[in-house]
Parts: sequence; structure tokens; C-alpha cells
Amino acid sequence: MAGIIAPSILSADVTKLGEDVKLVEKAGAKYLHIDLMDGSFVPSMAYGPAWVKQLRPMTDLFLDVHLMAVHPEKHVDELAKAGADLIGVHVEATPHIHRVLQMIKKAGVKAEVVINPGTPVSAIVPVLGMVDQVLVMTVNPGFGGQAFLPEMTEKIKELVVYKQELGLDFDIEVDGGINNETAKLTAAAGANVFVAGSYVYDKKDPAAKVQTLLDVTK
Repeated sequence: MAGIIAPSILSADVTKLGEDVKLVEKAGAKYLHIDLMDGSFVPSMAYGPAWVKQLRPMTDLFLDVHLMAVHPEKHVDELAKAGADLIGVHVEATPHIHRVLQMIKKAGVKAEVVINPGTPVSAIVPVLGMVDQVLVMTVNPGFGGQAFLPEMTEKIKELVVYKQELGLDFDIEVDGGINNETAKLTAAAGANVFVAGSYVYDKKDPAAKVQTLLDVTK
């Protein structure tokens, strides 16, 4: 079974965003990855709840919202009302990760916990039973176009072991430097959701890139 491909609009052409979204949807992508950055937790600033609200009527794709912001609890209700299907929160962004995940679930949205390259999997073990998805950052967050960090595959393998040992059922998503080669590598390690920005939206043929990712993650 092929993996779930989540093209990132961070690399799409904002002047024709609707067209770019439809293009990957028709090609077989199931998710749309939306990065929200506050300029504090990460250096860059990008998008916001209003973008989610605008995108919702444009597509039936699952809106996978990656929240890179301090005090993430301030944004949960607004993102849920805007139409997010899943909200991902960094364990490093709040001392109250359990509370934030509770808020996300209460809002009727799927919950995801995110870990940066420098954060061990052990930091999120206490909340693995609460989440629908774990996002393993395979680059440092905040910028597109970075090189994949191969040592992150060990985190994926570790999460697979926890899933089996604890009898849990969550998806494992990877984000950062994902292309045809790294998608295959991370799929072999146990990932099943693949965020791809620069690789998909490289101005050449986004639809073909989505199909390639589907092929290599089977």
C-alpha cells in the first residue's frame, strides 16, 4: 500500500495556490500540509488560520496543519473552526503538551505531536497514547529546501517499536528534505505520511512528483 503524500504549500506558488492544490489532488495526494510559523518558535513567518479558512472550500484534501508557534494553545480553537483536520504541535513549544493535545481532541480535530531533530523520542512517550500522528522533523524547522538528516530514520524505527510494544495506532509522518530517495528510505524505516514541498513544487511537474512518491513508498 502506497504512503500518504502531503504536498506542502510552503513551496507552492501563492499567486496560483488554488491551481497548485488541485494539481496535486488530482495526482493522488491525500493530504495538504500547511505550515504556520510565528517568527518566534522558528525564525520565519508563514501563513495563519486565515489561510486554512481560505483553503478549506478549495479542496477535499485532508488539511494537515503544522503549528510552529510558542503558546500553541492560543491557536487551537481558531484552527479547528477554520477547517483543520489535524493540528500538529511541537513538544518543544510548550511545557503543557498534554493539555494542548487534549484541547485539540476536544475541538474534534486529530492531534499530532512533533519532534525536532535534537529531541529524543523518549520526550513524547508519555503522550503517544493521545495522538493520531507523530511528525518526525527530518530537518530543523523553519525553512524549506534543507537537506535531509539521515540519522532521523532511527527515530522512526524507535517509534515503530513503541507502537508495537504499547499496542498503539498512530501514523508516522516525516517532513524535511523528502524526495524520491528519502521517501523510500523513511518508508522502509516505518513512516507512512510524507511531506514534500520543494521536491513537488519545483515548477517542472508537480503531478509527476506526487506519483513518484506514491510509487517509492509502496
